[in-house]
Amino acid sequence: MPDVLEARLLATVSRLAGPVRGAGIVLISLFGAFSLHSPLGWSLFAAVAVSTVADFRLPRVALPVAFLRVVVLSVVLGADADQWVITVLTTTLITWQWQWPPKVSVPATVALLAVQVMTTGPGVLVRAVLESVLARLSYELLRRSSRRVDALRERAAERSRAAAIALDQGRREREYLALLHDTAAATFLMAAHGGDPEEVAAQARRDLVVLAERGNAQGTVDLGAALTAVARDSSVHVRVEAEVVPVPAGVALQFVRAARELLTNVERHAGTTEAELTVTRGRGAVVVIKDDGRGFVPAEVPEHRRGLRGSVVGRLEATGGTAVVESGPAGTTARLEWTADD
Repeated sequence: MPDVLEARLLATVSRLAGPVRGAGIVLISLFGAFSLHSPLGWSLFAAVAVSTVADFRLPRVALPVAFLRVVVLSVVLGADADQWVITVLTTTLITWQWQWPPKVSVPATVALLAVQVMTTGPGVLVRAVLESVLARLSYELLRRSSRRVDALRERAAERSRAAAIALDQGRREREYLALLHDTAAATFLMAAHGGDPEEVAAQARRDLVVLAERGNAQGTVDLGAALTAVARDSSVHVRVEAEVVPVPAGVALQFVRAARELLTNVERHAGTTEAELTVTRGRGAVVVIKDDGRGFVPAEVPEHRRGLRGSVVGRLEATGGTAVVESGPAGTTARLEWTADD
């Protein structure tokens, strides 16, 4: 598909070639009739003027009409009005190069020149060929120039789009950094100055919710720190081993909610007050929560109880992760995994 400027330019040149030819030939024939100053000259002028209707209004038949027009002038006038015939001929050949592609204009040009040589001799051949070639070359140069302009405009548009994307990205990053300052940084400052652990944990959870609402791609959260806060806030005594594991804020939020649900289950059903929580970093994040309570059979959990299925398994699957819960008389182990995109 041609580029925008090239397509418009070619369409305009092709559309104007016929009217330009018609107007030019009417003027040429008017001067030719004046120079002959005879009834024959004025009769030919009238015929030529009528034929130019095809150039202005009937582009589909303009080529054969123009062909016959030159042939008639050449046969009727011959050597009596060679300038009239030659000028009409060259005007016709030049505008053909602008209006039709080479597969149409070249055979038509060769045929018309052959007829012209047979009727008036080879004297016009060099001039007619030269002007036809120059007309085609000028058309091709114009076409290439418009194509280069299109390419330059496209590159400029791409740079503008890239600049707009970069500007928007910078704005989003500045907004997110401001949000971090107002949330997580303030919470870290509270913790550094010996704030109450329960208040710090509650504030950290609120910060995590706010950050997650901005979208997973808006930043990262240390999952180890977030789950340490959850463990500290639990009624169960939790031994924590946590690495620094940065994950998207939305993913961290689902881990936090799943871990809270698992620790609540330990408190309510396991018959123990102790648990272990480990957070390790691999291709993403791995969280393991263990207890040494009485255990249960996961397959026998009633359908209406959605704690594990909805609050743990469903949440991890929603982030593209997995959750596996294994339980028996020796206790329960829940393994939560999430793999980062490459």
